[in-house]
Amino acid sequence: MPLRARQRCHALLAALVTLTATALLAAAPPASAADTWTETGSDRADPLTESQGLTSVEVPAGAANRYTGIGTIPIGVSSRGWNHVGDPDAAYDGHYIEPYQADSGTAKMFRVQAPDGTWSEYVHTLSSGEALNNSWVAISPDGQWMLSGEYGTMSRFLVFPTPGVNASTSPSANLPQAATVTLDHAVRDVQGCDFLSATRLLCSSDDPAGTLFGYTKPLLQIDLSAAPTGSANVTGHVTALRQLPLRSSCSGGFEAEGIDYDRRTGTLRVIVVSPGFCVLTDSKTYRFTRS
Repeated sequence: MPLRARQRCHALLAALVTLTATALLAAAPPASAADTWTETGSDRADPLTESQGLTSVEVPAGAANRYTGIGTIPIGVSSRGWNHVGDPDAAYDGHYIEPYQADSGTAKMFRVQAPDGTWSEYVHTLSSGEALNNSWVAISPDGQWMLSGEYGTMSRFLVFPTPGVNASTSPSANLPQAATVTLDHAVRDVQGCDFLSATRLLCSSDDPAGTLFGYTKPLLQIDLSAAPTGSANVTGHVTALRQLPLRSSCSGGFEAEGIDYDRRTGTLRVIVVSPGFCVLTDSKTYRFTRS
């Protein structure tokens, strides 16, 4: 083959190799390393006021951690049918949000406390096929978007504009679902999630069966394909990291509850409620650090 022809052939092969590699990289899912979380301690969780969820609050400075339980629901809220509160979250600007559900109906409610202390309520009318339960909320680091999940075996999370923070929201209007996070692996009975970064969440699962990941009550890591917005759906890669601690003086079924990551200290906290009578004595909020 003449030299010029060989050069053209080599150039063509090199171009084909480059195009093939580019296509493969574009088709491959983004790599994500699984974190390792090591237990460092625990605190007793009060069954009435600390048994559903928790969150760290950055504004105002020095604010105490917030907890939810049946004992934290105001009478004026429960008397209107909102008798279950889930795992709350707080935006970095100080807005605090609690998710509520009722025993029946076609809506769920998000109760928001602004940094000035005033409360407001935002109601979301269920979309077609959406479950009634409202177990948790997780606010994106930019504050504009809020994730929520449905109980049971699910392959999605729901995305809403953050009530009280996103300028498109109003207590006098329906809070609409803006987008969806489609998970690449089913999850079961997620009780809480919190953002570790703009594209990574940690979630506590109360899965009692253990058939999805090989063990019950897993701590899950969800890596998103992009930071959530209201303009496009994103995907989430699910990784089971470890089983949550299941220790008690009583035997029986534990219940994994809410989760919180405090970026100021790098501390992860998860509530695990003990079985039977020991719900009163040795339910715990476990602390973890990344290693």
